[in-house]
Amino acid sequence: MNEIFISPNESLSLIFRLVIAVLVGAMIGWNRQLSGKPAGLRTHMLVSLGAALIVLIPLQTSGSHSPDAVSRAIQGVATGVGFLGAGEILHESVQGTNKPQIKGLTSAAALWTTAALGMVTGCGLWLTSLTGTLLVLLILTVVKRLERLGLVDRENNSHPK
Repeated sequence: MNEIFISPNESLSLIFRLVIAVLVGAMIGWNRQLSGKPAGLRTHMLVSLGAALIVLIPLQTSGSHSPDAVSRAIQGVATGVGFLGAGEILHESVQGTNKPQIKGLTSAAALWTTAALGMVTGCGLWLTSLTGTLLVLLILTVVKRLERLGLVDRENNSHPK
C-alpha cells in the first residue's frame, strides 16, 4: 500500500501533518507580513492548513485508497486557491498615463504555492514540503534583494539593460 494513505486511527501522524502544514504556511506568511502584504501570517497559515485538511479527507476515507480521489482533491484546492489569489491582484492606473499597473501577482503566487505546500504536507511528503518551503523563502527574499539592487528588472524579470 502507498505510504501517503493513512488510517483515521493514526492520530499522531494526522496531527503531525497538520502542524507541519501550519508551520509551512507560517514561514511564508511571516515573510509576506514583514513585507507589509495584505495576505500575511494568518492567511498563509489558514491556506496551508485548509489545503492539508482537504487532501487528508480522501487519504483517510477512501476505502480503496484511490489516487483518483486524491487527484480530485488536489485539483479542487488548486482551483479554489486561484480564486483567492485573484482577490490579491489589483489593477491600478498609473497617474499621468493610461498604462494600468498590476499589483499582487507575487502575493497571489505565494498563496497558491502555500496551498501546494499544504497539500504536499498533508500527503506526508516531508522532504518535498521542506525543500519547497525553503525555495519559496529564497525566492521571496533573495530575488527581491536582487530586484532592489537593480540586478533583476522587476517588470521583465530579466537583467536590466
